[in-house]
This record gives sequence, C-alpha cells and structure tokens, in this order.
Amino acid sequence: MNATPTGPNATGPNATGPNATGDLLRVDNLVVEYPGKGFRAAPFRALDHVSIRIGAGETLGLVGESGSGKTTLGRALLGLAPVSEGSVRFKGEDIGHAGRAKRRALSRDLQVVFQDPYTSLNPSMTVGDILAEPLTVQGRSPADARTRVREVLDQVGLPQDASGRLPREFSGGQRQRVAIARALVLSPKLIVCDEPVSALDLTTQARVLDLFLQIQRDTGVSYLFVSHDLDVVRHISHRVAVMYRGEIVEQGPAAQVTSDPEHPYTQRLLLASPVPDPDRQQVRRANRRRLIEAQAEQDVQAGVAA
Repeated sequence: MNATPTGPNATGPNATGPNATGDLLRVDNLVVEYPGKGFRAAPFRALDHVSIRIGAGETLGLVGESGSGKTTLGRALLGLAPVSEGSVRFKGEDIGHAGRAKRRALSRDLQVVFQDPYTSLNPSMTVGDILAEPLTVQGRSPADARTRVREVLDQVGLPQDASGRLPREFSGGQRQRVAIARALVLSPKLIVCDEPVSALDLTTQARVLDLFLQIQRDTGVSYLFVSHDLDVVRHISHRVAVMYRGEIVEQGPAAQVTSDPEHPYTQRLLLASPVPDPDRQQVRRANRRRLIEAQAEQDVQAGVAA
C-alpha cells in the first residue's frame, strides 16, 4: 500500500505511544510450543521468548512473513494457542492460563477481527443477529442490544437497514466493516487485528485502514495490528515489532523501523515493497537478493535449514 500517511505517524508519535503511564497489555518471554509430529519428536516452538507492550490508545504493528509466528502471538493473547512459558498480562492481570469463564469475562475488553470477512461471519445469520450475539452472551437485554447494534452500524459507516440483511449481500469491504462492528459492539480496550485488510483490494484497504484510525480517535481503543505488509503497518501503527522465525528481531517507533531498519530481515521486508521507478526497483531487488543470500549463508553456518 503506497499512500500519504494519515495515521499515527503523520504526527510523529514517540517510542512509548500515546500512553506513557502504563501498559494495557504486557507480554514477557512468551513461549508457545506444539507437540512434534511423529514418535518422540521434539516439540515445535512457534514463539520463542517474545516480549511486547501496548499502551492505551496505541497501535503496535506486528509484521513478518507467513510462518513467522505473528498470528500465533495473536492467538495466544486470545487464549487460542497454548502458553508454554512466560506471562501475558492484560490490565495488570495474568491471562496466559485463564479458563473459559475468565475468557468470557475478558471478551468485553479483548476482541478480534479476523483476516477473511467471507468466512468469519455466519452466513445464515443476519447482520443484526451477528452483532447482537456478543451482547446477549454478556447478559444485555434485547432492547439494549438493538440500540447498541444501531450505534455500531453508524460507527462503521453502514446503513441501518444492514441489520436485516445476510453477509452474502455485502461486498468484501462492507463485510469487513461488519466484522469490525462485531469487535466494537462490547466497547473493548484492545482489538487483535489479524491481517484484516489483506483479502481486500487496495482502494478498499485504504478505506478500512482509515476507519480503524477514526475508531481509535473516537474511542481510544488499542490495536495489535498483524500484517505481512510493512507499508500497511507504517500507515496505521505507532510502534512496529518485526517477527522472524518465532522471535522479535526488531522493535521501535514505526517511522524509524519502516524507514531506517537495523535488522537485515526488516531491511528485506522494506525492499520487498514496490516503487514506481523501475531503475530503483531493480536496485532494491538486487539488494534484497544480496540480503537473502547473506542470511542463507548465516543459517548454514549456524546449522539451521534455510
């Protein structure tokens, strides 16, 4: 995505983000392991001692290629991946091993927007029922639920008659707006956004990203914004963390990490973004190839399969 920055970095946030008084989310030395395949196989370590912080009203962009562990981190925060070691603290409380009842209570403040709006919405339910369901689970009355549904539809820019329609009647961008409305309906403090614009065309991406920014300005919600696209996280994030093979290899203010990265892997991600000048693009490809070859040589020397 190549666009003039209109997000947090248009005003140049500092390294601590909007909230300098404390962390809404604090993850320390998080390890996630899955059983190995085969008899006596060693466990597969998906996350290796990952630490991040997110303040109130702040967006942390989490970027990396497929298989880097970024989605696993989001799932661990939501209780969908096992925490083997380390701690996950939300609003000062350890939620790494929270049970079902605790997770249900947490859902008021911790929500998710998934990647694919075509599969994340129940096709047999109307939009109104989809949005009202979390409210009903939390014990809200039908009248309160209807009022809140009208509010969030307006908040995400959908007409009120959307409430009586099915997801298949909407475009991809509109469906993602429905998914965002569902995440907003309980007025959460933090939303995990798992590649929420990657299935959309570039024009729709820009509109949805601007919607995320407007919602943050209006409500003060925080985001963990997961993406493989460095341009997208530059547009929306206050700070950026870069994941490679289950580890955070670089972390800092978005403007710094996305324009002058220190780690070779982040440099490769930056060079992968296309530029309109063909001569510059050719130079970038050559530089990226050089970095890939250097990394492959280091992996061989370290005994890691490239």
